[in-house]
Amino acid sequence: MCPNCEDFARTVLLLGQLALFADMGGADLDFVESVSSSLAVSLPEPPPGMFPPGYDPDGGPAYPGEDS
Repeated sequence: MCPNCEDFARTVLLLGQLALFADMGGADLDFVESVSSSLAVSLPEPPPGMFPPGYDPDGGPAYPGEDS
């Protein structure tokens, strides 16, 4: 197994659980906001083979409000 595969999978799992928590009634959304950004920043590089060859993460459409 690659060195970062376990860390990547664990961090993605935590982000998913945090998203489920955010959808619960009465969830502390300030907590969700601060923890989600910390988790996202701590995500290691994706393991090899996670994306198809030649994948460009910047190659998608522009988001609303962004210049093309």
